[in-house]
Amino acid sequence: MFNFIFKSFPYLRCVVVSTSPTHKLHFLQHYPLSSSSSALKSVSSTPNLHSFTVDYLIKSCGFPPEKALSASKYTNFETPDKPDSVLTLFRNHGFTDTQISVLIRKLPRLLLSDPENTLLPKIEFFHSKGFSTQDITKIVSAAPGVLRRSLENQIIPAYNFFKALLKTEEKTKLVIKRFARILLYDDLHIYVIPNIEALREIGVPESNIVGLFTMQPRAFIMTNTDRFKEIVEEVKKMGFNPTKMMFGAAIHALRAMSKSTWEKKVEVFKKWGFSEDDILVAFRKHPRFMEASEDKIIGLMDFFVNRMGWESSIVARRAKLVSLCLERRIIPRCFFYQILLSKGLIKKGLGLIQMLDSTESYFLKKYVKKYEEEAPELLKLYQDRLNLSK
Repeated sequence: MFNFIFKSFPYLRCVVVSTSPTHKLHFLQHYPLSSSSSALKSVSSTPNLHSFTVDYLIKSCGFPPEKALSASKYTNFETPDKPDSVLTLFRNHGFTDTQISVLIRKLPRLLLSDPENTLLPKIEFFHSKGFSTQDITKIVSAAPGVLRRSLENQIIPAYNFFKALLKTEEKTKLVIKRFARILLYDDLHIYVIPNIEALREIGVPESNIVGLFTMQPRAFIMTNTDRFKEIVEEVKKMGFNPTKMMFGAAIHALRAMSKSTWEKKVEVFKKWGFSEDDILVAFRKHPRFMEASEDKIIGLMDFFVNRMGWESSIVARRAKLVSLCLERRIIPRCFFYQILLSKGLIKKGLGLIQMLDSTESYFLKKYVKKYEEEAPELLKLYQDRLNLSK
């Protein structure tokens, strides 16, 4: 039967590999005919490109043939002993086969690492700091480079630097879980301290600085000091109070875009009837107002103005609406609102903004279950609409 399947569907490769008696990986791989055939021909016709390595990467790590061929130029081994021991270590420490495959694709040279002396000490370090197994697998998957950097000279000093800055273990762990690559940066004093000093100089409270760093570590790590100071001055000129948390949110929003991108978004809003003052007031209320892409702004305004019949001034006054997801929140809830109207369960204009702004659990409790007796089909209709948006 399996022979029939492979003859009928030559692009399907179901590989069950046992590279040692103690472990086995299973991969179901689907490759386009053209790319698969050409890659496999390249492997077979180019023996000097480490065919054993290519075969191992495909069968044991789930690589597509062309990726395995490319990786073999930099990762070469002639026996499965070392790579098998690396895969075993990952599996024994909670990594799924999918995570292992993704991890090795990002950094194939990990297969050449010494599991006990190079990889294990880093995993044990994270455990010693209270990270869960799930946390560690996510951190390593997001930043596999941590397994290649020195524990004593890079990872521990970086961890201690952030702990000294943030004052607590919990906040340090939160930052690392949020942005694992933060452990890979050298010369942290050069990147981070000047940006923090720029905030201190204008009176931003230490607790707000810690809060901003905890929520947006990229703003400090990935922004050079001159640009950071420029952004701080722009935010001050816009009327934000340095002693308020909103000041930090505005810094993050401006840091995430260039001046030209800001100007393009301003022009989009103007086409929908916003004045520059409207835009600035909305940004002060909710800085994420300007983080939406141009396409999202157009889609939201088209829906609110042309589908819902709103004046654009409503959106200007309710800036948070622009940060909500159109497909997964706004459209399903407006659909639900219109059903309530059609059944006479609510009056027009009553509570729609609050309905859009509420959390999912509160929305279900306050609006959906409230009308279960009058219209028991409401929950199903709402869930069907949610499914359509996925």
